[in-house]
Amino acid sequence: MGKNILMISRDNLIFKDGSDVRVRMAEYGALVKRLDIIVFTRKNSVPSVKRGQSIKILENVYAYPTDSKNGLFFIPDSLKIAKLIEKPDIVTAQDPFEAGLSGWLIKRSLGAKLQIQIHTDFLSPFFRKESLVNRIRVIIAGFVILRANCVRAVSLRIKESVKKKFGIYNIEILPIFVDVKKIRETSATEDLRRKYPQFDFIILMAGRFSIEKNIPLAINVMKDILKKYPKTGLVIVGNGPEEKNLKFKSEKMKDNIIFESWSDNLISYYKTADVFLLTSNYEGFGRTIVEATASSCPVIMTDVGIAGEIIKDGYSGFVIPVGDKETLKEALLKIIRDKFLFNDFVSSAEYMTAVLFDKQEYLETCKRSWEKCAF
Repeated sequence: MGKNILMISRDNLIFKDGSDVRVRMAEYGALVKRLDIIVFTRKNSVPSVKRGQSIKILENVYAYPTDSKNGLFFIPDSLKIAKLIEKPDIVTAQDPFEAGLSGWLIKRSLGAKLQIQIHTDFLSPFFRKESLVNRIRVIIAGFVILRANCVRAVSLRIKESVKKKFGIYNIEILPIFVDVKKIRETSATEDLRRKYPQFDFIILMAGRFSIEKNIPLAINVMKDILKKYPKTGLVIVGNGPEEKNLKFKSEKMKDNIIFESWSDNLISYYKTADVFLLTSNYEGFGRTIVEATASSCPVIMTDVGIAGEIIKDGYSGFVIPVGDKETLKEALLKIIRDKFLFNDFVSSAEYMTAVLFDKQEYLETCKRSWEKCAF
């Protein structure tokens, strides 16, 4: 594809040598003539690269930090950088919020096409209720999406909600890539049951410790679970702004609720846990759900993200209403009590086949989505 692509991103890991996201940028670069990536960063957060400078990932792939004083300067700083680099044919923004608004301004200024990626279920009522910033973001998203040349969503749930709200029908679904084959072929190197032999049953959670993940729901349910099954353990892997608050809430159950720092390699945990639990108020996709399912770990999740697409209630897992403590408790008690149900939890390969890709197919789909946007 002989096109110049400009990507607007928030992921600072692009500047970390060897990171998964940096490897992915190199793979994208192999698909196009040139790939420039402007990354929203705060001043001095990437000490090795200053504003106006770049890192070279490949001969045709460059990443630029905005090195902004604060978040208010992300958009004007990204516009300044865009005017100094080679003119893009397509601007692809990794969210419809600040990155999307930046992409629209660059589109207007440089005459490029605009692709908006939607990774967050921003039309969920729980997203709007979470903060004033999120309510403003919903307004920005509506403005930007209606002015984009093409829109890409990570799940059917997002596609349908955007289509209903804005009357946009030409929305492409491209899930987040998960190497399902690699997960299935990887053997567990660390056994949660051996690591925590005091537990007869282990519930695993993994993700960012943030408000929308609603981890307090799981902690509250554990109070009831432990009354009947005192040797149940909840292992929560992650980090984030809510960590201190979550540890405080679980202090009285610290022998049964274990916190571990985030790890990029959770395959062993998925494969040796008894059930994977996700209690989010909203999700765009739910990468951990796919990873757990690919590991043949039963799943209990709220009705968010890819619930209904990959996780079918009562088949490959249980899907419960958002925030419903009683239904969550019933689902957990049923799995703990009726262990024979594990034999009925299959890896739902037929669902995955419908929405996931192998690596090469995924990259080719990305390329086609840019080609369509260019016309």
